[in-house]
Amino acid sequence: MSTFKTTPTVDVRRAEDRFKSNFGWLDSNHSFSFGHHHDRANTHHGLLLVNNDDVVSAGMGFETHPHRDMEIVTWVLEGSLVHQDSTGHNGVIYPGLAQRMSAGRGILHSEKNDSWRLGGQTHREPVHFVQMWVVPDQSNLTPGYEQLEIAPELLAGELVPVASGMGKHDGEAAIRIQNKDAALYASRLQPGETVELPEALFLHLFVPRGAVVLEGVGQLATGDAVRFTGTGGQKVTATEPAEILVWEMHAAA
Repeated sequence: MSTFKTTPTVDVRRAEDRFKSNFGWLDSNHSFSFGHHHDRANTHHGLLLVNNDDVVSAGMGFETHPHRDMEIVTWVLEGSLVHQDSTGHNGVIYPGLAQRMSAGRGILHSEKNDSWRLGGQTHREPVHFVQMWVVPDQSNLTPGYEQLEIAPELLAGELVPVASGMGKHDGEAAIRIQNKDAALYASRLQPGETVELPEALFLHLFVPRGAVVLEGVGQLATGDAVRFTGTGGQKVTATEPAEILVWEMHAAA
């Protein structure tokens, strides 16, 4: 492994220890301080400020609201989410579609579980997604939006770069983010399949569904996360069908 100027740590955060918000139509779990939940000792890890695990009821969602100077990546696990923003972008986000919104100097957007507004039959299925925020390299950038579907076979048993600003992923990552020190990977694993984590100053591993074993740590269940500092290279092996999200970061907010 590479040598970093910091003490290597592996910090396991269990699902039940997350901040929780439930408004009936929204069941949200927050890995870091968010909204009215605040803990000065838990505001971020590396460049990652938000890791929200959300379930939104059909016909409901987040009304138009502002963001500024943030790279927002949304990864849908089940169902569909309609995105609309003040730059004129709109569309349906679904499993396997990588989506990034750069808030830049200011953007308004809404996110709702009402895909029938854009066509199709009304449904009653909830949408389950993870939304992640990282800080950009620069403030006051031009707002932007990008999405791209990732072929299912690419996510099968491999750690695939989904969103990245790192040079090593030029032409490889599905979408780009405005930070040269950050990259998000995703993988869908069947029991017995293994992936190896990258090495970085900061890593964040999240298990949005399923169960895995992390080398040197043991079992991780749905909703568990691990924050790595100054280490990497550990193997992650599924013990049941699972999906994992991994942030590689070489700087801190």
